[in-house]
Amino acid sequence: MTSNTNPSRRGFLGLLGAAATMAAAPSWGDEATQPPRGKTKPIRGSWISVLWSDRRHFYWNDACAKFTREQWEYAVKEVADIGMQYLVLLATVEGGKAFFNTPLAPKAKELVCDNPIEAMLSAADKYGVKFFISAGFHGGWLDDAGMVDAKRAKERFKVMGQVAQQYGHHKSFHGWYLPDETGLVPYFTEEYIQYVNNYGREARRLTPGGKILIAPYGTHNAACDDKFAKQLERLEADIVAYQDEVGCRKGALDTSAAIFEKLRRVHDKVPQRALWADIEVFRWEGQPNVTTTPLIPAPFERIKRQLEAVSPYVDVVTIYQYQGFFNQPGSKAPAGHPDATRLYRDYVSWLKAEHPELVKAG
Repeated sequence: MTSNTNPSRRGFLGLLGAAATMAAAPSWGDEATQPPRGKTKPIRGSWISVLWSDRRHFYWNDACAKFTREQWEYAVKEVADIGMQYLVLLATVEGGKAFFNTPLAPKAKELVCDNPIEAMLSAADKYGVKFFISAGFHGGWLDDAGMVDAKRAKERFKVMGQVAQQYGHHKSFHGWYLPDETGLVPYFTEEYIQYVNNYGREARRLTPGGKILIAPYGTHNAACDDKFAKQLERLEADIVAYQDEVGCRKGALDTSAAIFEKLRRVHDKVPQRALWADIEVFRWEGQPNVTTTPLIPAPFERIKRQLEAVSPYVDVVTIYQYQGFFNQPGSKAPAGHPDATRLYRDYVSWLKAEHPELVKAG
C-alpha cells in the first residue's frame, strides 16, 4: 500500500427488488426531501479535511490551515445552504499531526484555528448537518496486516476515546467513518471484515446509536453474488458508500449504472446495509493517480452524468469532495482551484432547476 499508483482513493490519500424488502429497509436520510424514483438525485453529503500531507490538496491545503473558527463554521453553512445533510471528516490525526487536543500526537502547528473540529461540529449543530468522524489515521495507514494488529487497534481506540469524550455531546456527531480500506477483489478481504467489525464495535461502545460508514474502492470489481451478500451481513457497518472511481480513472461513466444496479440487487437482500454512492468530482491537473499531482474540479457535465448513473439505485449520493472543488462566489471561507467557483455556479444552477427546495444560498 505504498505505491504512487495505489488503486484506492483514500488509499492514495492515506499513504502518506422486492417491494417488501424495500419497505423493510431502514431510513438513511430525510425522506421528505428524497426525490421521486427516476429523478436524478442531488448531492446530500461530502468528505471534508482539515489538512493533508501531500500535493493533491495543493489548491486548498494552505487556505484551510489559515481558516479562523468563523471560517470553519462558514464552510459547514456553505454546504448546508445547498442541501447537504452529511459531512465526513477524513482524519482527526494525519501525517503525525493532530487536529484536536490530544497527548497522543503533536498538534498541527500551522493551524490558525485552535480547534477546527469543534468549530465544524458546533456549526453542524446549528445548521442541521450530520457528521461522520474519522477513526484514523493515528499511527499511519493500515494495510491488511495493520488492520488486524491488536497493538495498532489499541492505539487507535485511545484516540477514538478522546474524540468521543471531547465531541460526543454534539447532536451533529452522527457516527464514525472507518477510513482504512481494502479493495473489492472481487470480495472484501477477511482482514478488512475483521477491521470493520473490531472498530465498529468500539465505535458503538463509545457512542451508542452512532452509525458506521465505510467507503470501499474496487467498486467495478464487486462480485455482487450470494457470497458478497453474506459478507455484507457480517459487516459491523450501517452504510456502504461505494466509490464510483471515475475521478481516479478506475471506473467509467458508461459502466457505473450497471455496477450500481447490481449493488442495488445485492443490498436489497441485506437491507440493514444502506447503499450510498461516493462519486469523485475531481480530475488531475497533471499525471493521474500520483501523490505529486494536484486535484482540480471536474466539469459539471461529467459530474451530472455520474449523478445520473447512480441515482436510480442508491439511497444517498455523497461526493469526494465539496472542499476545494466547489467554491461559493464571494465565500467567507474561500479554498480551492479557480475553477471551483464555476463548478459551484453550474451545480447550484442545476440544483435550483431540479431540487429548488434544497437551495438556501442566493
